Amino acid sequence: MLEDLTTAASAPVPWPAAYPQGYAVVDVETTGLARDDRIISAAVYRLDARGEVEDHWYTTVNPQRDPGPVWIHGLTSDVLADAPLFEEVADEFAARLADRVLVAHNAVFDWQMIAREYARARAEAPVRQRLCTIALAKELALPLPNHKLESLAAHFGVVQQRAHHALDDARVLAEAFRPSLRAAAAGGVRLPLHECRPLTEWADRPAPQIGRQAGPGQAGGYGSYRPSSWRPARKRPVCPHPNPGRYEDGKPLKQGMRVAFSGDTSVERELLEDRAAEAGLHVATSLSRLTSLLVTNDPDSGTSKVVKARQFGTPVVDEAAFGQLLRDVAPADE
Repeated sequence: MLEDLTTAASAPVPWPAAYPQGYAVVDVETTGLARDDRIISAAVYRLDARGEVEDHWYTTVNPQRDPGPVWIHGLTSDVLADAPLFEEVADEFAARLADRVLVAHNAVFDWQMIAREYARARAEAPVRQRLCTIALAKELALPLPNHKLESLAAHFGVVQQRAHHALDDARVLAEAFRPSLRAAAAGGVRLPLHECRPLTEWADRPAPQIGRQAGPGQAGGYGSYRPSSWRPARKRPVCPHPNPGRYEDGKPLKQGMRVAFSGDTSVERELLEDRAAEAGLHVATSLSRLTSLLVTNDPDSGTSKVVKARQFGTPVVDEAAFGQLLRDVAPADE
């Protein structure tokens, strides 16, 4: 099956009518991995419906704070000092994304960073769907040793020139995405598209100290870079109420219920979790048989939480319904 898909990827094939009409292959470099980290460079390759490159665009961005792991991305405070602020490039960036599916390697990360930057700028990114090339590689059952970008590139013979440079990473991904897309079309594979919900509400915490650039001895890559090693950790108080059990449709939430979240939300996730905690609910980071309710806007996403919710019979509601329920949470049975 795989051999047939790979061979067909380089040959003309009937194109699925349901496939998107255009893609924006994106890579962003950032100051770190946390919700308060910032984009410091971004690149977009625009592709047509069949994955052919139309044009590309790149910019650095002044994050107005420490640039983070310089030994990875190479962008120092001096280099970024004269770069435009995100709000100054937001319109051009949006024009590159408009009416296209956002494609990225580990797309949820890139999308969340982009959505947060637009929320800070009091705007919305014109993205409604994303496609993760890791998920697509899994759908195609590509024989990769791991799901790093370099492994995907090597599989398709794409040569990387400057790893962790947004423009080159986006180029490499675009070149690897094209044969992946054609293989998917040849095999009639359903593309793993997920909904993107722009943030409509955001609150920044106090900015971290500027000028403290961590050295390479502290970490070997983004996977091990931990911004919290030099930022104050934020811990939510333990819920003081016992778990009354599962949520029942048509009834109010009750203090102590365990609530988990999955996928994109219009209100920034941490704010939504704060409101749940303030109402007396237990915010759970994972889903188990004890979870009272799962909140997700994409019940068909196939995330581990959604899958477990189906297995356990955990009730599921969307963000809008949860917002209504939060208005009238019943007191706990003490």
